[in-house]
Amino acid sequence: MNNKVTPFFHQDSNTFSYIVECLTTRHCAIIDPCADFDLFSGKLTFNSAEQILDFVTKNNLICDYILETHAHADHLSAAFWLKQKTNAKIGIGEGILEVQKTFSSIFSLNDELQCDGSQFDCLWKDGQSFLVGELVFHVLSTPGHTSDSVSYQVDEYTFVGDTLFVPARGTARCDFPGGSAEKLFDSVQKLFQLPDSTKLMLCHDYPEEGQTAVFETTVAEHKLENIHINKDTSVEDFVAKRQKRDETLSVPKLLYPSVQVNIRAGELPAANKAGQIYLKIPVNRRN
Repeated sequence: MNNKVTPFFHQDSNTFSYIVECLTTRHCAIIDPCADFDLFSGKLTFNSAEQILDFVTKNNLICDYILETHAHADHLSAAFWLKQKTNAKIGIGEGILEVQKTFSSIFSLNDELQCDGSQFDCLWKDGQSFLVGELVFHVLSTPGHTSDSVSYQVDEYTFVGDTLFVPARGTARCDFPGGSAEKLFDSVQKLFQLPDSTKLMLCHDYPEEGQTAVFETTVAEHKLENIHINKDTSVEDFVAKRQKRDETLSVPKLLYPSVQVNIRAGELPAANKAGQIYLKIPVNRRN
């Protein structure tokens, strides 16, 4: 194949980012890059993203796109920072419009956030394709975890975001605003239509102590072994199982800062007159 995939693991959020490069043209795309944010001090750095940028620079790559699988709730995106360094375009699923509207209301951002997706360069539609060098990327809309979730299929690889974890850990949660277990079921069925040998590139893994994080599985493995949804699972069984599991899950510790930044394509809110930037935390939020 005329491609190379390099994973990067962000330990603090258990997130995998990727560089996908065309070996013929040296053009590449970056998928789901992470910034480093300390919740207690409010300090934001880009050490993890610098590792990705160093790889691009040392290998003389030309970055065409920074691709988000969705507006993440567990880490701040480094997309905007990398765009400033590489001049690449930032792309995300068109469902981000719904996510922006939802969280604009939750955070009372009506006067400061345009909910038209203009913070992103590309709003991908289901079935849309684009080129990175000679590589053809296909967009698969895979909502359920969030309403803007998409997967990116290129050659034998499909980057599935949070839709699936390793089979032993099942699927993504569906209890965020805009989430839907029924839609996630349909999205997984779409992934199950891919060839069994398709390599599903994961956004997260949560290994036990002494284990190594896993970033790659296959469609065949999930059809046989996924604990939440396999080839024989009915939608009714999956929804019941997923909702029962979601009721036990805590809110991600970086949910509030992450979403506020990520619906802006990784750009921070504007500073006040004193040059200070603030993020909001709703208190006793009403649904």
